[in-house]
Amino acid sequence: MTSEVRNLVSLGERIKILFELLKFRLASLIAFSGAMGYCLGASEVVWSKLCFFIIASIGITGSANIINQIIEIDSDKLMKRTAARPLPSGRITINQAIVWCAVLGIFSLGIFAFLFNLSTALISLLSLVLYGFVYTPLKRVGPIAVFVGAFPGAFPPMIGWVAATNHFGLEPGILFAIQFFWQFPHFWAIAWVLDEDYKRAGFKLLPANGLKDSDTTLQIMIYTLFLLPVGWLPYKLGMTGINSAFIATVFGVLFLAQTFHLMRKCTDKTARQLMFGSFIYLPIVQIAFLLDKL
Repeated sequence: MTSEVRNLVSLGERIKILFELLKFRLASLIAFSGAMGYCLGASEVVWSKLCFFIIASIGITGSANIINQIIEIDSDKLMKRTAARPLPSGRITINQAIVWCAVLGIFSLGIFAFLFNLSTALISLLSLVLYGFVYTPLKRVGPIAVFVGAFPGAFPPMIGWVAATNHFGLEPGILFAIQFFWQFPHFWAIAWVLDEDYKRAGFKLLPANGLKDSDTTLQIMIYTLFLLPVGWLPYKLGMTGINSAFIATVFGVLFLAQTFHLMRKCTDKTARQLMFGSFIYLPIVQIAFLLDKL
């Protein structure tokens, strides 16, 4: 193998590690949620600006993810699903990760501030700080971490709306509320499925008494119940039409039914079903809102 070929292989591996470190797939899903908010808020979608918005959203999310992994490097070594990540496996150093984190964060905030507006950049910065420096250490304290983490987790559609309009109000607040309440069944279903791994790292994310029991499922059900009324609010505010309100209701009821199923069974299998249900609910409802606006 020639030195040029070796360099190309090495470069490819480094790029792969950098994408793995920013959790590209997760960051893309969050950027999708932000893009939905942008398209809902925009009177006319400028595709070039939407592309820059998505790039910046992936970048700022990736930066927050890297902060999380730097802080949790020792914890990640203890969990099966995270031990092979770039930092705990030693495929990249902490200093290199810090540089990549800073590049992503500064680049993304610059796009938000100069191509969109200062409000977008400030909310994005707040989201990064809350996720990286508040939510992450709280994971060892208790389920309060899920409540704190639900704020940056719910910011993307609000950020998208503000990027398109430079305006706060009920509309971005409703988009925030839908994703905020969705966070709880989503996170707690994941925490249920990964409970054994989380315990190895000292993470305490399940609510109530921290056990996989009916008390925990009751809390999951209560937060899911909030999705039914808030799913109607975009229609009531004139943001979307009646069709998406019905779709939000139908999928909200199905999502709620999964929480009752979990309450009856209290098994890892039903928790996993709820987790996949959460992945289905949010994008379908957001796409329905967008299509109804069009």
